[in-house]
Amino acid sequence: MHTLQKQIQSTSKAAIMYDPSMILSLFFALLLCSGLALTEAAGGRWRLLQKSVGIAAMHMQLLRNDRVVMFDRTDFGPSNLSLPGGKCLRDPKAVIKVDCTAHSIEYNVVANTFRPLMVQSDVWCSSGSVFTDGTLVQTGGFNSGERRVRTFEPCSTCDWKEIQLGLLARRWYATNHILPDGRQIIIGGRRQFNYEFYPKSAATQKLFDLPFLAETNDNNIENNLYPFVFLQPDGNLFIFANNRAILFDYTKNRVVKTFPAIPDGEPRCYPSTGSAVMLPLKLDAKSIEVEVLVCGGAPKGSYTKANRGVFVEALKTCARIKITDRNPKWVVETMPQPRVMADMLLLPNGNVLLINGGSAGTAGWELGRKPVLNPVLYHTNNPLGRRFELQNPTKIPRMYHSTAILLRDGRVLVGGSNPNSLYNFTGVLFPTELSLEAFSPSYLDPEFSSLRPAIQFPISPAKVRHGQALKVGFTVPGKVAPTKVSVTILSPAFNTHSFSMNQRLLNLGSRAFRLRGSSKYEVEVTIPGSLNVAPSGYYILYVVHQEIPSEGIWVQIA
Repeated sequence: MHTLQKQIQSTSKAAIMYDPSMILSLFFALLLCSGLALTEAAGGRWRLLQKSVGIAAMHMQLLRNDRVVMFDRTDFGPSNLSLPGGKCLRDPKAVIKVDCTAHSIEYNVVANTFRPLMVQSDVWCSSGSVFTDGTLVQTGGFNSGERRVRTFEPCSTCDWKEIQLGLLARRWYATNHILPDGRQIIIGGRRQFNYEFYPKSAATQKLFDLPFLAETNDNNIENNLYPFVFLQPDGNLFIFANNRAILFDYTKNRVVKTFPAIPDGEPRCYPSTGSAVMLPLKLDAKSIEVEVLVCGGAPKGSYTKANRGVFVEALKTCARIKITDRNPKWVVETMPQPRVMADMLLLPNGNVLLINGGSAGTAGWELGRKPVLNPVLYHTNNPLGRRFELQNPTKIPRMYHSTAILLRDGRVLVGGSNPNSLYNFTGVLFPTELSLEAFSPSYLDPEFSSLRPAIQFPISPAKVRHGQALKVGFTVPGKVAPTKVSVTILSPAFNTHSFSMNQRLLNLGSRAFRLRGSSKYEVEVTIPGSLNVAPSGYYILYVVHQEIPSEGIWVQIA
């Protein structure tokens, strides 16, 4: 929410109604005082949660018990956190052949504590998503981990379990996505121009070629790793790699549609790492429109130049496309800053947060420069040219191998950053970062407490069915604007290397608004009936009032 909008909210309604010049005067006064353009109004707050969790959080996933599983890699050398009970990992391919330190943790969001976990193979640059029962399924990695499948169940004493040859191909820098039938599809990876499924059936005990990945591979650079993948309401997959995208029918192994390349032709995938989101799906509309937003990256040749010590300015553009249009076209927008290795997160109110990264160079060992400390808020529904809002900066650079995820309470958990091939805390430009921070978007500011809903029912965790009508009860301390109340549900993402896999936000709208008592209200929504729109699993449900979200509750769609 813009600083100007905050000021307007606190201004007398009568004054605004009868003296429009007041708004104009306020507008110019704010600009003069702040020195910032309207789209650069700073907001949000930072808090250091942990100075060190012992590992660099290269991968993150929020689970249904409000615990976050994090891990880095087993060939960094010993971490700063010991494994309990004399446990040690023995890996002949690792830097340390016998390693008695942890490379994974479980972080307790509510208690702000963590405990060590033991991965049994190298999880470096791996991928994952959450099964319908809430179990994290994590795949691939490097050397000993390249064909592993790992599972982690959400319980306070659980640890990693591993299947040694759960994959048919080596998966390093691949992307996973949950499918309507509950399986995962695992797409690409280094020198893998194909996909496979997990778990497997008799019909899927093989690899499926995907020529699009070979076509988007830049020789000796790639620029198509960790492709951006989104499940569509028609059941197909939107797959973006390098600088272009396709609509893909994975059931028949065929390209349904080829989209135009981004107008500047610049690469947006690893190592020229940008990021992407599928914008919120509005389900109370007559038909579902789908838009994808891709931001940042590095110009062609940046990776080669960075390896020679020349760090090219990152891309300063985003490109947005409505893929459901008959003739889809990219619309290019300009960000406040150049950005590479940024994370893009969907917020409960439908806006997008860009966070982490640098403004020069690329992903890779010590190849990034000029940390971008300010997050940027992207106002999804604002007019073109008025969508970006600069946020308050952190003090901690978050470069290569940093992560960020949205928490149930609306904060953003930020960790990681290790552009070094080992744990390295001295004598390098960007030391290994073991801390955790929380960024609180401005919707959590105390001044909005009178607008903030608090959900009364259903009780978390709630179990709902596809197509079910659901009543949601909530309170709001101040005056309510019924037409500005909506309910959203978010699928928590697996975040690594600047992409949040399986991230989707569904706007269920609201109907049958009614007053239940003093400051108590109720609305009704319909849970999506289609598995293509809302695959079975755990979501976070929010009530949003005038862009201010409640704390979320867990719902399982079964």
